[in-house]
Amino acid sequence: MRKTTPKGIILLLLTAVIWGSSFVAQAVGMESIDAFTFTAIRTTLGAIVLIPVILIFNRRFDLNKSTLIAGLILGIDFSVAQNLQQFAFYYSTSGKIAFITAFYMFFVPLFSVFLGKKIRFLTWCAIVLGLIGLFLICINPEDLTAINPGDLLSLGCAVFFAFQIMLIDHFVGKDINGIQLSFMQFVVAACVSWIAMFIFEKPVLPDIITAAPSLAYSGIMSCGIAYTLQIVGQKHANPVVASLLMCLESVFAVITAALVLQEMMSMRELAGCIIMFAAIVISQVPARTSQEAH
Repeated sequence: MRKTTPKGIILLLLTAVIWGSSFVAQAVGMESIDAFTFTAIRTTLGAIVLIPVILIFNRRFDLNKSTLIAGLILGIDFSVAQNLQQFAFYYSTSGKIAFITAFYMFFVPLFSVFLGKKIRFLTWCAIVLGLIGLFLICINPEDLTAINPGDLLSLGCAVFFAFQIMLIDHFVGKDINGIQLSFMQFVVAACVSWIAMFIFEKPVLPDIITAAPSLAYSGIMSCGIAYTLQIVGQKHANPVVASLLMCLESVFAVITAALVLQEMMSMRELAGCIIMFAAIVISQVPARTSQEAH
């Protein structure tokens, strides 16, 4: 079991801060351009930013077979997750999208069952509690048939982000460089999104220029820096603690959305967020305690 170090905690906490504030940039950018266009440019910027970083720290590109295969798999998964999340902004607010996306915290242990791992009783309780919180966030009890499509897209996004966390934990090792793996992930995701953009959308240069500040922050900070911090940080933390730290992005997203966009949740939605965050924390306590005991 990978041991969690202070370096891992700091890197993953910074990741959460950047990701959380990036939800605001994504929401603002979507006022000018479409989803595939946003993701295509965002991931391209992320890949470009990593080129000098790789040359400085690694001196050269060492894209061995393992890195190429891992990058291809991660890139496809990331492309699906990111585009599902981006489409959610057509229908929902950044704070809600962030909290529903954080549901990947529950999918990680659920999917671990298929790898032969046991889930503790308290984790199952946390999952049920999380479902209650998710219900309060997504569904108005006065109209049970009115489900926001953006919430469903965000939930689908959470599934693929859970896969990403598990895949990174599986791939990152001595023969795969974390920064170069991140670079390959963005290259693949960018290719997929550019193709989808030209097939399904009609990008216009003036609109892209209008969205440039949002694209720059989301691409450079959230992709180029934060996702690299995630991969490097996960090398210094076990996946359970890593996912707990990264889920704090939802808290930072709500805070920045309230400050910048004046997005305010209803009391029902806010209660759902609190319940869901409590469930996320509870779901991690047994695993972390057990790991520290060893």
